[in-house]
Amino acid sequence: MKLVIQIPAWNEEENLPEALDALPREVEGFDELEVLVVDDGSDDGTAEVARRHGAHVVRLPVHRGLAVAFATGISEALRRGADVIVNTDADNQYDARDIPKLVAPILAGEAQMVIGDRQVATIPHFSPVKKLLQRLGTAVVRRLSGTSVTDATSGFRAISREAALRLNVFTRFTYTLETILQAGEAGFRVVSVPIRVNPGQRRPSRLFRSNLGYVLRSLESLARIVVLYNPLRIFVRLALIPGLAGLALMVRFLALYLAGDSPSGHIQSLILAVILVVVAGQIWVVGVVADLIAVNRRLIEEMLVRSRDRRGDDG
Repeated sequence: MKLVIQIPAWNEEENLPEALDALPREVEGFDELEVLVVDDGSDDGTAEVARRHGAHVVRLPVHRGLAVAFATGISEALRRGADVIVNTDADNQYDARDIPKLVAPILAGEAQMVIGDRQVATIPHFSPVKKLLQRLGTAVVRRLSGTSVTDATSGFRAISREAALRLNVFTRFTYTLETILQAGEAGFRVVSVPIRVNPGQRRPSRLFRSNLGYVLRSLESLARIVVLYNPLRIFVRLALIPGLAGLALMVRFLALYLAGDSPSGHIQSLILAVILVVVAGQIWVVGVVADLIAVNRRLIEEMLVRSRDRRGDDG
């Protein structure tokens, strides 16, 4: 059994040594342990620091963002034959001593993805607004994914090889929410375990400049992945809105006509009803086409899974 601990890093020359020194050199249940740093186009000494500390380095030529760095690390870890992949942050936010706790459910066959629960409500340097947004966001992700995650935005997580093979990150913003939704859609078991965070406030987040910006970008990512995986369900529900409104207007027109009321005064309602029903039909057709595309995407994903697995075996 091989464990790969991956760390996406961008200009983390100052913080990376502390994060690397804190990592365990061995974890019970694994014969091999490798550390992989994904240098996201840093213009400082991040890559050199990682190599000096014994980590393998994958370097992106330009800065691509956290989501791309995470996905690159997953692909490289699979290529290196990882059975389990642990992702952690370069700023040493998470307590590396909890890595054995993080991988335990996967080793026991109880989960394919494990999310470290920071217990956000107890973190003193998180503002009340940030704590509220974290709680609301997690509730939305839990509902959409059908999982029981308790800290959806935590980047401290363990992923089995089976789950990692099927993860495809489409956004360039962040991978945290999207990968949970994908795991839920794929039928994988996602669990949370309580973990510790290191004391003191880390450097300011580079993903967003304000809480509002983070919320808007997160909603965009959630909407994209939900439509991507369940287009027919989404478009059918959207079609119901104009469809039911149009049918209601038609029933009203028919009722007035049967009651002997002159239809000439209500012809506008009938025209509007027809327009609404036509719009509903068009939305439904778009949903059918999107669903066919989704089926094709799943077939492509299956081929990609086999290709990834084969490359890992060859490596």
